[in-house]
Amino acid sequence: MAVDHDRLFKELITTFFEEFLLLFFPHVHEHIDFQHVSFLSEELFTDVTAGEKYRVDLLVETKLKGEDSLIIVHIENQSYVQPSFPERMFIYFSRLFEKYRKRMLPIAVFSYDSLRHEPSSFTLQFPFFDVLQFRFLTVELRKQNWRDYIRHDNPIAAALLSKMGYTESERIELKKQFLRMIVRMELDEAKQRLLIGFFETYVKLSDEEEQQLRNEVNEMETKEKEQVLELIISYEKKALEKGLKEGVERGLQQGLQQGLQQGLQQGLQQEKRQIAKKMLAKGYDVQTIHELTELSVEEIEMLK
Repeated sequence: MAVDHDRLFKELITTFFEEFLLLFFPHVHEHIDFQHVSFLSEELFTDVTAGEKYRVDLLVETKLKGEDSLIIVHIENQSYVQPSFPERMFIYFSRLFEKYRKRMLPIAVFSYDSLRHEPSSFTLQFPFFDVLQFRFLTVELRKQNWRDYIRHDNPIAAALLSKMGYTESERIELKKQFLRMIVRMELDEAKQRLLIGFFETYVKLSDEEEQQLRNEVNEMETKEKEQVLELIISYEKKALEKGLKEGVERGLQQGLQQGLQQGLQQGLQQEKRQIAKKMLAKGYDVQTIHELTELSVEEIEMLK
């Protein structure tokens, strides 16, 4: 299933709007009155000439400190390369300003994986006269060195490590530092789920890498060791329980389609065995697997 990048980024930045500005635009953050923040409904624009529809990612209405008038912050996530993007930002700005008639701050977040120079302005000019210079703030995530952000106790920094500049050989260390950040911030479970779900959408470790991660965490000498291990085990169990539930539902559906009790039982058992194999590969002990899957200890031993 295709990843809805815009939805993921919108949920992340909506939840951590203040932290986003603090991390990437501290000079903006110091002027914003975060006691007055509201998220506006989505805006859909149609490009008549191109025959395409564009949806504005995120609009935030707020105030500047010491002022009564409202301003609008427009944040656009760009997950693919588009040479005409600056022009599109200007069109968004024009149509939004026409509707709201308020000062607007446009921000573009470039989240694709390639490295390239992205302009931060759109100009209209003649040899004899400059008609327009439209500028917007930018964040080019792939150009950011992820190691520069691991000391920030900022949830946006933690999630966006997954889109910054790292090498394949750094993936395990990247996730280890991400988990350490999550532990340090002591977030509630809902925010933890959001950050972990976002991170793992873009950084999926293999079973072998996950096992190496566990080994490295076990060797940590900091006080965070037990907390990081607890976090790993907690979310692995939830993922496996979710997989087991989905497997049971698939087995039930299979059994119903066959119209036979035998088919139902075979479907259930097959799904449970597949999950048990995954748990064994991740280093779970036989008793834990038995409790979660209800397979017999003997059957689990045979899967080794």
